[in-house]
Amino acid sequence: MKTVLEKYAELLVHYCLEIREGDKFYLKSTTLAEPLVREVYRAAIRAGANVEVDLEFREKGRILLTEGREAQLGYVPPLLQQAMETFDAYLYIRAPFNLREEQNIGPEKMKARQNALKGVNKAYFERTATRALKRNLCQYPTQAAAQEAGMSLEEYEQFVYGACKLYDDDPVQSWVNVRNWQQQITDLLNSRNEVHYKGDGIDIRFHTKGRTWINSDGQTNMPSGEVYTSPIEDSVNGVIRFSYPAIYMGHEVEDVTLYVKDGYIEKWEARRGKDFLDHIFQMDGARRFGEAAIGTNYNINRLTKNILFDEKIGGTVHMAIGQSYLQAGGKNESSVHWDMITDMSRSGEIYADGEKIYENGQFLFVGPPPA
Repeated sequence: MKTVLEKYAELLVHYCLEIREGDKFYLKSTTLAEPLVREVYRAAIRAGANVEVDLEFREKGRILLTEGREAQLGYVPPLLQQAMETFDAYLYIRAPFNLREEQNIGPEKMKARQNALKGVNKAYFERTATRALKRNLCQYPTQAAAQEAGMSLEEYEQFVYGACKLYDDDPVQSWVNVRNWQQQITDLLNSRNEVHYKGDGIDIRFHTKGRTWINSDGQTNMPSGEVYTSPIEDSVNGVIRFSYPAIYMGHEVEDVTLYVKDGYIEKWEARRGKDFLDHIFQMDGARRFGEAAIGTNYNINRLTKNILFDEKIGGTVHMAIGQSYLQAGGKNESSVHWDMITDMSRSGEIYADGEKIYENGQFLFVGPPPA
């Protein structure tokens, strides 16, 4: 009988990343995730990959940002650069020690570090867009993440593994079933040109002609369960209020409302944390949208303050300010990609070319999602 971590590793290596013999594979996490890293390493070696492992220790990033001089903040790790530019596969296993480690870093140092990594990020976005770099982002349960989610560590483990369908007899087949169901949704959306989100504090439209709605089926995020695109940059118009807390770089902003004209965010409001919004909107490209999406994973039904899970909540939509997805046809460039989520399960509607396709958190033209 395989352990849950063995099943997790095999799902990541064989389904999510489709590791092949000879693949150069960059595996990044923290030392807390050593049990899962070990099983992923084992599965990848068995598949014939050449694996480089990068494990961060507690407060590594904070030490660099607080103690580092200008030249150190501008230093790009050669292995990271080589991996993003030439490797075949990249897995990042989130396993945080402390989700607030970098919260109090000054904005100038954060900006300097982000500027230093622009080239690496550009290579990452360009190569993942074509799957020249097969990538996946997943979660290993840690005490910090459990506390943020308001759960015990045992409860959080069950939540994470359940969301990844690791308790199913055949997790791979379960995700293939998700792929097939979501394909019906992306097929319809890709046949339409204008999408309209309506709801409590929401009345926003955008065009997608020439862009691609993507079926997120677990191969780039695990867990997944969403369909997403990058809207035509200057086509977004209206207002959208995000009912869920918006969390980015350790900062939490509540009750965000954005007012948009011709794709440009002209005004913003927040009940708490507006100062941080003010700072982010000074950054290049942050006042345009890089993503519009619909969460489809109805097995994720609670907020955990972790965007990997929260953006997938069935009955929600989200929009991201900043960097677009090249694979969807997006053109906006930014060091920021901040997903903001709102509930659609009570009064939400989605229209595609004027036809209502979604109401109160449910699609109207497809059967129920796979269990």
